[in-house]
Amino acid sequence: MSRYTGPTWKVSRRLNYSISETGKELQKRPYPPGQHGQRRSKLSDYATQLQEKQKLRFTYGLSEKQFKKTFIEARKLGGVHGEDFIKLLESRLDNVVYRIGFARTRAQARQLVNHGHVLVDGQKVDIPSYRLQPGQKVTLSEKARGFRIVSEALEAMITRKEFIGYDEETKTGTFARYPERDEVAPEIQEHLIVEFYSR
Repeated sequence: MSRYTGPTWKVSRRLNYSISETGKELQKRPYPPGQHGQRRSKLSDYATQLQEKQKLRFTYGLSEKQFKKTFIEARKLGGVHGEDFIKLLESRLDNVVYRIGFARTRAQARQLVNHGHVLVDGQKVDIPSYRLQPGQKVTLSEKARGFRIVSEALEAMITRKEFIGYDEETKTGTFARYPERDEVAPEIQEHLIVEFYSR
């Protein structure tokens, strides 16, 4: 199954969850799209688990194959499975570029990485799924620093997560540490995702 490239607001309304993490999608019409969107019936246990999985998958913009592969890798870390899973998702290069503020969405951040505009510790990395280690520094190429979308994204950035450092002078971001569980996706019940894949 390929990565979803359709309208994200429709997905947010269907899941009743803001996958952009801004809440804008649900402000005007906080109910599922479609003719019968306001007649939401009670979900089964399976549907609840599936919905929780889809919330997280669409938030990070992964295909089902990528998502499950990361989930399996998290199992090998030996910690709390659900929490380790979210840490691995947060350490992806495209996500860190988004968290730093070089892009307004993860899709935009993924495009910057794919086009070779992102440097990790001074070396070009064009793989969005590249996993950063704490302490690694992320910056943009000279060409990308002049992009209007980058300057607009940086201007729109109000606050950064505490595990992300940023130097205004050099325009360099740092993946300082892995996030604590309460710092990201607080509404996600990751134990339901673990239950979904453990069926």
